[in-house]
Amino acid sequence: MRLPLAAAMILCAQSALADVTVFAAASLKTALDDIAAAYTENTGTEITLSYGGTPALAKQIAEGAPADIFLSASTAWMDDLQEKALIQDATRRDILGNSLILVAHGQAAPVIIDATVDLPGLLGGGKLAMALVASVPAGQYGKEALESLGLWSKVEPSVVQSENVRAALKLVALGEAPLGIVYASDAIAEPGVSVIGTFPADSHQPIVYPGALTITAGDEAGAFLDHLSSPEAQEVFRANGFLPLP
Repeated sequence: MRLPLAAAMILCAQSALADVTVFAAASLKTALDDIAAAYTENTGTEITLSYGGTPALAKQIAEGAPADIFLSASTAWMDDLQEKALIQDATRRDILGNSLILVAHGQAAPVIIDATVDLPGLLGGGKLAMALVASVPAGQYGKEALESLGLWSKVEPSVVQSENVRAALKLVALGEAPLGIVYASDAIAEPGVSVIGTFPADSHQPIVYPGALTITAGDEAGAFLDHLSSPEAQEVFRANGFLPLP
């Protein structure tokens, strides 16, 4: 989709004022906010962070939005931009991993998530919050895991979809959905939910966050992208529930 003129002008103004503009998957927000603030304090480089669902961000970059770095929650959407020659191939690298979890509103008893779990019973007639299952990585991983365990057909009528994983998390935190499928890093950022189970790692494709410079990015952006793989930044990510990669 094409950015509205007003939105494009705002993004251009932000880009002009900042040394580096980062388009990042919504699930990175809590950790990346802290990393960027510390980086600015230490280097003087201003970082503008724009969060959203990975597909929406990728489409905005494809249509000319002024991003220097793209941090995706999906290798597929990074592949898409690479095929369109919109990122600097040599700068692409996998930065993080994550795990997929089931969260509940407030406090709830833990469960073992496997093919025998009574997910409809746990919902009790309520909704299961997920990110968009057709396009947003968290939703795609979630649907894949449910299908792998033979649970998707049982809960599909109860699924309510949100534009990104943080929006799905908010539905559970507010009590509008009793359960939700999100990343482990999301639960740490939201005190209104509790983790009641983790999906088996082999029930879905590995969750990987690739990053790359866009074709218009400069040296300042390259330095910040490198910093995201540094021990200091990786420790912040780890403390926020992400998984380090080998």
